[in-house]
Amino acid sequence: MENLIVGLWLHYFKKTIDSIEDYWEHCLKKLRDFFFKAQWYEVYDFIEFVADLGPKDRKVKFIEACNAVLERENSAYRFVGEQIAEITSAEEIEAIESALQASGPYAGVKAHLTSALTHMANRSNPDFRNSIKESISAVEALAKQISGNELATLGEILKGLERAKKLHPALKNAFSSLYGYTNDAQGIRHALIEESSLTKADARFMLVCCSAFVNYAIEAISS
Repeated sequence: MENLIVGLWLHYFKKTIDSIEDYWEHCLKKLRDFFFKAQWYEVYDFIEFVADLGPKDRKVKFIEACNAVLERENSAYRFVGEQIAEITSAEEIEAIESALQASGPYAGVKAHLTSALTHMANRSNPDFRNSIKESISAVEALAKQISGNELATLGEILKGLERAKKLHPALKNAFSSLYGYTNDAQGIRHALIEESSLTKADARFMLVCCSAFVNYAIEAISS
């Protein structure tokens, strides 16, 4: 556990390495004292940090174990990908995780989705506006990759899928309207919109919706 303890002291607690106790039992006591006195969001931060820094061969099982306990205790949070977010629906989690995995070969798409999740999942200072922007940016990045056009937007993908008869017109209109909402005079990207008017539900809906579209588009063009 040496690497984990050193990492916690140095990068999480921001303490010097020479302040680490010589014996594991003493370190464990300090960790236990911190954990059970921590604020609720600090507990999630700590667990998330341990998952990222802990032994790589145990990471998947650790995340699965945490999610099992979070579900059992009716927590509003779950690990999504490698971050703890306020998402409990198995379908929503699957959509986001599938998009993160499928988007790997497409430059920028995974980075935007990860950033959107990070902004939304920040428990002490969530940024819903930028989360929504990043979700939409993931779709735009996919459009650029698929079309080979650096100026391409969602419309390019929709037209291509429609021409190939892989997208129902009604579904195309739904995605077009959603995209338009983020770009019009009152949309997310406009400076006049009030930050306070955006909610966690808005950010979660956009992240899940854009993730689902990324999954849909990648599968459609691959088939």
